[in-house]
Amino acid sequence: MSPTAPPIRAEFDPCVNIPSLAELRNAVRNDDWASTEAYFGFLDHEDDRAIAAGLFHDLSSSERFLERVVAEHPDSALARTLLAIRYIGVGWEIRSSYRAEHVSHDQFRQFHTWLRRAEKLLIDVCAEHPAYALAWATRLTTARGLELGQSEARRRYDRLAEHHPHHIHGQTLLLQQLCPKWGGSWEEAHGFARACLEAAPPGGHAGRLIAELHLERWLDDAENGHSNYLRSTEVRDEILAAAAHSVQHPDYRPGFHWVGDHNDFAGALSLGGHHREAAPFFRTLGDKATTTPWGYFGGKEAQFLKHRKTALSKG
Repeated sequence: MSPTAPPIRAEFDPCVNIPSLAELRNAVRNDDWASTEAYFGFLDHEDDRAIAAGLFHDLSSSERFLERVVAEHPDSALARTLLAIRYIGVGWEIRSSYRAEHVSHDQFRQFHTWLRRAEKLLIDVCAEHPAYALAWATRLTTARGLELGQSEARRRYDRLAEHHPHHIHGQTLLLQQLCPKWGGSWEEAHGFARACLEAAPPGGHAGRLIAELHLERWLDDAENGHSNYLRSTEVRDEILAAAAHSVQHPDYRPGFHWVGDHNDFAGALSLGGHHREAAPFFRTLGDKATTTPWGYFGGKEAQFLKHRKTALSKG
């Protein structure tokens, strides 16, 4: 009897997809601040620091550890910012990812309470360290959640970009703010994504903003009963041109963002039926997946595997 083949699956755990992150998660679970702080000190790029810090958003109960650290190290900008990120995570778990009309008054009340706790920490960090990228980028999330408006979000992004002009995490957060579902417009969102790509150095991460922009347009149309937006050859060509300037450029620096970069391009192309064009991104990814965009309609693993199978069969 031949051995049973291993099940085909997709891997969504960031600590498996980026093994270095497992060291950080273990340090937090062991209440080891020295190792946590050293981990961030080892990272030499703000893009990687943003991915590492994002781990705390969903790291259950890590706020207890971080509250103790902040009490012991009240001047630590890193500790306060990580605690703010976790507070945001707690708040967003309560709010849920549903659109506002499906969120109760009590959910919103609790959500805003947690975000205000985070904002208080971040205001102090930004006042003391005006060039601290992690705190300014995180304040883009609190601005959106607290509904502070487009101009305030732009102000915060401008403060971030003043010192870190190609901060992809901050750019992704502002792009969300500029979408109609958060009070913006497609014209603003398109303009911002294209301006970031044009200004970015060849091989930078900004190309993914074009893929994310078109995914958001497609999702908006799909929720209104239309789903053909991504099938446009014009949209396809813009996505491919963005990939050529970023992940497919010889100067591309993968860093911790590479899994998200390739999933965005694979998703935008394959959801538009451009399976052959999506194949190279799936080949690079293997089984490494991200919740966005595959979780847009639930069954994220099934969506990823279905589209990967189709793309690889055609490409």
